[in-house]
Amino acid sequence: MSSTLTPEDVSRVIEMAWEDRTPFEAIEACFGLPEKEVIRLMRRELKAGSFRLWRKRVSGRNTKHARLRAEGVLRAYCPTQYKHR
Repeated sequence: MSSTLTPEDVSRVIEMAWEDRTPFEAIEACFGLPEKEVIRLMRRELKAGSFRLWRKRVSGRNTKHARLRAEGVLRAYCPTQYKHR
């Protein structure tokens, strides 16, 4: 699936995957990549050490899975996430 992504899309998926408040479900909705494909993409695109840090960071993180989030969390990103030009 990720072979159809443009370099800009790959960059955005990586950015979203690193963000604490962006659940994997949001990445799937935007780019059609389920969590396992995001992990494969991250493994392929990141340096080995960066990938290990990312996996450690997101493993078990409630905010990376919509079903584990607290009911009061309605947004998928931080208010300052999107930069205005």
